[in-house]
Amino acid sequence: MNRSARSTPSSTELTLTADPRSLRRSLLDWYATQGRDLPWRRNRDPYAVWISEIMLQQTQVKTAWPYFERWLLRFPDVQTLAAADVQDVLKLWQGLGYYARARNLHRAAQLVVADHHGEFPRDFDAAIALPGIGRSTAGGILSNAFNLPVAILDGNVKRVLARLVALDVPTNRAMSPLWELSETLLDRDAPRDFNQALMDLGATCCTPKNPACLLCPWQDTCQAHSLGITSERPMRETKTPIPHKHIGVAVIWNDRRDRILVDRRPAKGLLGGLWEFPGGKIEAGETPEACVKREILEELAIDIEVGKHLITVDHAYSHFKVSLHVYHCAHLSGEPQTIACDEIRWVTVAELSELPFPAANVKIIDAIVADSANSGDSGDSGDVSQTKPSNLA
Repeated sequence: MNRSARSTPSSTELTLTADPRSLRRSLLDWYATQGRDLPWRRNRDPYAVWISEIMLQQTQVKTAWPYFERWLLRFPDVQTLAAADVQDVLKLWQGLGYYARARNLHRAAQLVVADHHGEFPRDFDAAIALPGIGRSTAGGILSNAFNLPVAILDGNVKRVLARLVALDVPTNRAMSPLWELSETLLDRDAPRDFNQALMDLGATCCTPKNPACLLCPWQDTCQAHSLGITSERPMRETKTPIPHKHIGVAVIWNDRRDRILVDRRPAKGLLGGLWEFPGGKIEAGETPEACVKREILEELAIDIEVGKHLITVDHAYSHFKVSLHVYHCAHLSGEPQTIACDEIRWVTVAELSELPFPAANVKIIDAIVADSANSGDSGDSGDVSQTKPSNLA
């Protein structure tokens, strides 16, 4: 029995005001004329679909699109990806964020080659057993690549469904009923097009802000629209203040002032496997310069002289913000040790661009290049790799 138009469902009972068959039909009709032309829809190659689904986790289409095209040029098939060095994989992923996706993708490719004869598995349980693939991602891959009737529930779909039934709790408190609703709505005769349509509806029409309700095929049956609360759905959890960390960072030059010390983070954890300029958190009452000197001694077991300030980089991650206070430094004594990292290298300025760095560190590299060029102190060849800071002190 349908609820009245003025009521809202509980978190355990999501009720539609229209027959699922009519919702499927209207959505597919809308998709036939309004669906986006995306590269991973032109080619049903399971490998390409898989790459697109991983890239689109936490990332908008307009951001992922050029990465997807570059990826297929560099790693055209699962065998090429599986055989690649993870550092090459991370370098190509640089700037896309959420780097665990790249590491998981590389490991999953190796498993697909080793355990599935180089073919992405059609079996749901086998698919979600691969690193980096959860229930919704598996549904996206299996439905799009193989037209299998597997439901999805990504961020766009959660928003559409939460508005469709005027969900009265945040979506993360109603995951089970939302999954049931996605399963109920799924067109099992056309799962590929239906799931793609559902994602497009959320991405282009039922957007987070200022949704285009007049263009929505589900406008007449959307309970949030009927109640005039579209802007209030999905409901959000109360936000806690985002921590802001201040980090002291060292650009350490060798004795000849022609190479810089960088280290590679452990493979697991945030930004795992990426290269960075060493440093650490500034403690209460500590100056950035004192932090840099202390952290380098603790993490690399070397003594440095902290010189001039190079740049301060502000960067936001999903759950915290950082300010990187970066200083030119000179190596004084000691052999660098891998105490808190997996690898250490002395590299030229030119070689910095060959390594995968987090986005915030890329800004530091740009500042190093600009500062070195402005110093006017370059080698006879004019090669930027030979440039040196104008003043470390």
